[in-house]
Amino acid sequence: MASLLLLVLLLSAIATYMEAAVPVLNALKIFKVIGQLKTLKRTGWVQNEVSLPESVADHMYRMSMLSFFITDPTINRDKLMKICLCHDLAEAIVGDITPYDGVSKEDKKKLEEDALRKIVSDIGHAEIADEILSLWLEYENGTSPEAEIAKNLDKFEMIIQADEYEQAQGKRLDRFFESTKDSFTHPEVLAWNNALRDDRDTRLRNL
Repeated sequence: MASLLLLVLLLSAIATYMEAAVPVLNALKIFKVIGQLKTLKRTGWVQNEVSLPESVADHMYRMSMLSFFITDPTINRDKLMKICLCHDLAEAIVGDITPYDGVSKEDKKKLEEDALRKIVSDIGHAEIADEILSLWLEYENGTSPEAEIAKNLDKFEMIIQADEYEQAQGKRLDRFFESTKDSFTHPEVLAWNNALRDDRDTRLRNL
Protein backbone atom coordinates (compact mmCIF):
# COMPACT_ATOMS: atom_id res chain seq x y z
CA MET A 1 0.00 0.00 0.00
CA ALA A 2 2.84 2.37 0.91
CA SER A 3 4.59 1.59 -2.38
CA LEU A 4 1.41 2.38 -4.32
CA LEU A 5 1.04 5.70 -2.49
CA LEU A 6 4.65 6.62 -3.27
CA LEU A 7 4.08 5.78 -6.94
CA VAL A 8 0.98 7.98 -7.05
CA LEU A 9 2.88 10.84 -5.41
CA LEU A 10 5.78 10.40 -7.84
CA LEU A 11 3.50 10.42 -10.88
CA SER A 12 1.73 13.49 -9.55
CA ALA A 13 5.06 15.27 -9.07
CA ILE A 14 6.16 14.35 -12.60
CA ALA A 15 2.88 15.60 -14.04
CA THR A 16 3.25 18.91 -12.18
CA TYR A 17 6.84 19.23 -13.35
CA MET A 18 5.94 18.56 -16.98
CA GLU A 19 3.14 21.11 -16.87
CA ALA A 20 5.74 23.74 -15.91
CA ALA A 21 8.21 22.69 -18.63
CA VAL A 22 8.81 24.53 -21.88
CA PRO A 23 6.41 23.13 -24.51
CA VAL A 24 8.36 20.58 -26.54
CA LEU A 25 7.66 22.08 -29.98
CA ASN A 26 8.55 25.55 -28.74
CA ALA A 27 11.82 24.22 -27.34
CA LEU A 28 12.74 22.54 -30.62
CA LYS A 29 12.00 25.74 -32.53
CA ILE A 30 14.27 27.80 -30.27
CA PHE A 31 17.03 25.18 -30.36
CA LYS A 32 17.07 25.52 -34.15
CA VAL A 33 17.26 29.32 -33.91
CA ILE A 34 20.20 29.03 -31.51
CA GLY A 35 21.79 26.57 -33.93
CA GLN A 36 22.03 29.35 -36.52
CA LEU A 37 24.83 30.84 -34.43
CA LYS A 38 26.96 27.75 -35.07
CA THR A 39 27.22 28.53 -38.78
CA LEU A 40 27.03 32.35 -38.67
CA LYS A 41 30.57 33.55 -39.34
CA ARG A 42 31.83 36.59 -37.44
CA THR A 43 31.68 39.51 -39.86
CA GLY A 44 34.95 41.14 -38.85
CA TRP A 45 36.96 38.07 -39.78
CA VAL A 46 35.08 37.63 -43.05
CA GLN A 47 35.74 41.26 -44.01
CA ASN A 48 39.44 40.77 -43.27
CA GLU A 49 39.54 37.63 -45.40
CA VAL A 50 40.50 35.34 -42.55
CA SER A 51 40.58 31.70 -43.61
CA LEU A 52 38.01 29.50 -41.85
CA PRO A 53 36.64 32.30 -39.66
CA GLU A 54 35.04 31.41 -36.37
CA SER A 55 31.28 31.40 -35.86
CA VAL A 56 29.35 33.54 -33.41
CA ALA A 57 28.80 30.43 -31.31
CA ASP A 58 32.57 29.82 -31.23
CA HIS A 59 33.08 33.33 -29.89
CA MET A 60 30.33 33.00 -27.29
CA TYR A 61 31.70 29.69 -26.05
CA ARG A 62 35.21 30.93 -25.28
CA MET A 63 33.85 34.18 -23.92
CA SER A 64 31.70 32.16 -21.51
CA MET A 65 34.69 30.04 -20.53
CA LEU A 66 36.71 33.18 -19.82
CA SER A 67 34.18 34.07 -17.15
CA PHE A 68 35.40 31.07 -15.12
CA PHE A 69 38.67 32.92 -14.62
CA ILE A 70 37.12 36.01 -13.03
CA THR A 71 37.91 35.62 -9.34
CA ASP A 72 36.54 39.01 -8.22
CA PRO A 73 34.43 38.14 -5.15
CA THR A 74 32.03 41.02 -5.81
CA ILE A 75 30.89 39.44 -9.08
CA ASN A 76 28.09 36.91 -9.47
CA ARG A 77 29.97 34.58 -11.80
CA ASP A 78 26.93 32.44 -12.65
CA LYS A 79 25.13 35.57 -13.81
CA LEU A 80 28.19 36.67 -15.76
CA MET A 81 28.29 33.34 -17.59
CA LYS A 82 24.61 33.59 -18.45
CA ILE A 83 25.11 37.10 -19.86
CA CYS A 84 28.00 35.83 -21.99
CA LEU A 85 25.80 33.04 -23.34
CA CYS A 86 22.91 35.39 -24.18
CA HIS A 87 24.66 38.53 -25.39
CA ASP A 88 24.78 37.69 -29.12
CA LEU A 89 21.61 35.61 -29.35
CA ALA A 90 19.80 38.20 -31.48
CA GLU A 91 22.41 37.69 -34.21
CA ALA A 92 20.72 34.39 -35.02
CA ILE A 93 18.11 36.55 -36.78
CA VAL A 94 19.81 39.84 -37.72
CA GLY A 95 23.34 38.59 -38.35
CA ASP A 96 26.61 39.98 -37.00
CA ILE A 97 26.43 43.74 -37.58
CA THR A 98 29.76 45.53 -37.11
CA PRO A 99 30.59 49.25 -36.76
CA TYR A 100 31.84 49.12 -40.37
CA ASP A 101 28.51 48.01 -41.84
CA GLY A 102 26.95 51.47 -42.09
CA VAL A 103 24.28 50.81 -39.44
CA SER A 104 23.95 53.34 -36.62
CA LYS A 105 24.25 52.20 -33.02
CA GLU A 106 20.63 53.13 -32.45
CA ASP A 107 19.38 51.17 -35.46
CA LYS A 108 21.57 48.20 -34.57
CA LYS A 109 20.22 48.12 -31.04
CA LYS A 110 16.62 48.34 -32.26
CA LEU A 111 17.11 45.59 -34.83
CA GLU A 112 18.71 43.32 -32.25
CA GLU A 113 16.21 44.07 -29.50
CA ASP A 114 13.29 43.40 -31.84
CA ALA A 115 14.93 40.11 -32.87
CA LEU A 116 15.62 39.10 -29.28
CA ARG A 117 12.05 39.87 -28.22
CA LYS A 118 10.81 37.75 -31.14
CA ILE A 119 13.03 34.85 -30.08
CA VAL A 120 11.95 34.87 -26.44
CA SER A 121 8.29 35.32 -27.35
CA ASP A 122 8.44 31.91 -29.04
CA ILE A 123 9.79 30.08 -25.98
CA GLY A 124 6.38 29.55 -24.42
CA HIS A 125 7.74 29.89 -20.88
CA ALA A 126 7.47 33.34 -19.31
CA GLU A 127 10.11 32.86 -16.63
CA ILE A 128 12.82 31.68 -19.04
CA ALA A 129 11.88 34.30 -21.62
CA ASP A 130 12.02 37.08 -19.03
CA GLU A 131 15.41 35.91 -17.76
CA ILE A 132 17.00 35.82 -21.22
CA LEU A 133 15.56 39.20 -22.16
CA SER A 134 16.64 40.72 -18.85
CA LEU A 135 20.19 39.42 -19.22
CA TRP A 136 20.40 40.69 -22.79
CA LEU A 137 19.11 44.16 -21.88
CA GLU A 138 21.48 44.29 -18.91
CA TYR A 139 24.39 43.62 -21.25
CA GLU A 140 23.25 46.10 -23.87
CA ASN A 141 22.69 48.87 -21.33
CA GLY A 142 25.65 48.03 -19.11
CA THR A 143 23.49 48.22 -16.02
CA SER A 144 25.41 45.85 -13.74
CA PRO A 145 29.03 45.01 -12.86
CA GLU A 146 28.51 41.64 -14.54
CA ALA A 147 27.38 43.31 -17.76
CA GLU A 148 30.42 45.58 -17.75
CA ILE A 149 32.80 42.65 -17.28
CA ALA A 150 30.97 40.76 -20.04
CA LYS A 151 31.71 43.69 -22.36
CA ASN A 152 35.38 43.45 -21.34
CA LEU A 153 35.36 39.71 -22.07
CA ASP A 154 33.68 40.27 -25.44
CA LYS A 155 36.47 42.59 -26.56
CA PHE A 156 39.24 40.49 -25.04
CA GLU A 157 38.02 37.30 -26.68
CA MET A 158 38.07 39.15 -30.00
CA ILE A 159 41.69 40.28 -29.68
CA ILE A 160 43.00 36.93 -28.47
CA GLN A 161 41.30 35.43 -31.52
CA ALA A 162 42.88 38.11 -33.71
CA ASP A 163 46.29 37.27 -32.25
CA GLU A 164 45.76 33.60 -33.04
CA TYR A 165 44.74 34.38 -36.63
CA GLU A 166 47.78 36.61 -37.07
CA GLN A 167 50.11 33.84 -35.97
CA ALA A 168 48.38 31.04 -37.86
CA GLN A 169 47.75 32.91 -41.11
CA GLY A 170 50.55 35.48 -41.29
CA LYS A 171 48.10 38.39 -41.19
CA ARG A 172 48.17 41.82 -39.54
CA LEU A 173 44.86 42.56 -37.84
CA ASP A 174 45.83 45.87 -36.26
CA ARG A 175 42.33 47.29 -36.48
CA PHE A 176 41.05 44.97 -33.77
CA PHE A 177 43.80 45.92 -31.37
CA GLU A 178 43.55 49.65 -32.06
CA SER A 179 39.77 49.75 -31.64
CA THR A 180 39.94 48.03 -28.23
CA LYS A 181 43.04 49.58 -26.66
CA ASP A 182 41.01 51.59 -24.10
CA SER A 183 38.18 49.08 -23.66
CA PHE A 184 39.34 47.18 -20.59
CA THR A 185 38.31 48.38 -17.16
CA HIS A 186 38.25 45.31 -14.93
CA PRO A 187 41.68 44.65 -13.35
CA GLU A 188 41.80 40.96 -14.24
CA VAL A 189 40.82 41.44 -17.87
CA LEU A 190 43.11 44.47 -18.13
CA ALA A 191 46.02 42.31 -16.95
CA TRP A 192 45.25 39.68 -19.60
CA ASN A 193 45.01 42.41 -22.23
CA ASN A 194 48.35 43.95 -21.26
CA ALA A 195 50.10 40.58 -21.29
CA LEU A 196 48.63 39.67 -24.68
CA ARG A 197 49.66 43.00 -26.21
CA ASP A 198 53.17 42.77 -24.77
CA ASP A 199 53.53 39.28 -26.21
CA ARG A 200 52.20 40.45 -29.57
CA ASP A 201 54.54 43.47 -29.64
CA THR A 202 57.50 41.19 -28.99
CA ARG A 203 56.37 38.82 -31.72
CA LEU A 204 55.94 41.62 -34.27
CA ARG A 205 59.35 43.12 -33.45
CA ASN A 206 60.97 39.78 -34.14
CA LEU A 207 59.39 39.30 -37.56
